[in-house]
Amino acid sequence: MPAGGKPTVRSRRFGRRMQRHRLKAGFDQEQAAAFIYGSRSKISRMEDGITTAKPAEVLLLLDRYSVTDEKERDHLVWLAKNSNHRGWWLNFPELSDGYRNHISLEDDATSIREWQTVLVPGLLQTAGYAECASTAGPDFVSSESVAQLVKVREERQAKISEGGTSYAAVIWEPVVINRLVPDDVYLDQLEHLLKVGKRQNVTLQILPLAAGVRAGMTYPFSSFSFDNQPTVEAVAIDNLRGASILEASDDLAAYTRAFDQLRSAALTPDASAQLIRRVLRSSKEDES
Repeated sequence: MPAGGKPTVRSRRFGRRMQRHRLKAGFDQEQAAAFIYGSRSKISRMEDGITTAKPAEVLLLLDRYSVTDEKERDHLVWLAKNSNHRGWWLNFPELSDGYRNHISLEDDATSIREWQTVLVPGLLQTAGYAECASTAGPDFVSSESVAQLVKVREERQAKISEGGTSYAAVIWEPVVINRLVPDDVYLDQLEHLLKVGKRQNVTLQILPLAAGVRAGMTYPFSSFSFDNQPTVEAVAIDNLRGASILEASDDLAAYTRAFDQLRSAALTPDASAQLIRRVLRSSKEDES
């Protein structure tokens, strides 16, 4: 059971998937409960993410739902076993619940798509840039907390640097051309973007100012997929206290369309790298 009986990101994902399979098979909750000698309430709580099921129950339900795909079956069993897994981010008590949920999604994701309008995405930030970003909010942050937040950023980036997930970012041009941090941090960050953009699992694109109002179509967000299919299953929207998580199907469809439109309007990865190099070269000339 999720800690305190409260749904976790993983338990909700598990419940939604199990519900989709049940509905596709044409069973109601009462019928599903009979398959595992349980109650309708147990199926309802499982599908709401309040509780999970034992692996044997999951497999029995999937058999009755005629789900034969081994990857899907293995994934659902894994979610059932790990719905309350203590991730490394829980060792940082200063993180908000929203931020922890965001990190949990990142940690599980096989594909991440991100749109940013003001700051370099956290998954692409250098330590120096992360330190500046951590002190930019309206709340006072102690030096000890800043160090911890920078450490969290570095831990989040591990899966990207190790190639554990596919990552696509679209960044608005002002993020690159505006010096919101000290010059040395700014130049180092631009160099880092060029370096990270060469990784096979990373796609980095710049949305130019010429794209006009399209940049204002939505606040910064990240979307997440969790298997070999590109279907978006969760969206995190940035806010002052961390992130808000969207999981309703209409919301997911809207943000999938939004990212596709932003990506189509953005420069190609090669043209984006050329723009960053021009800005870097011009900035270095200004320094000399």
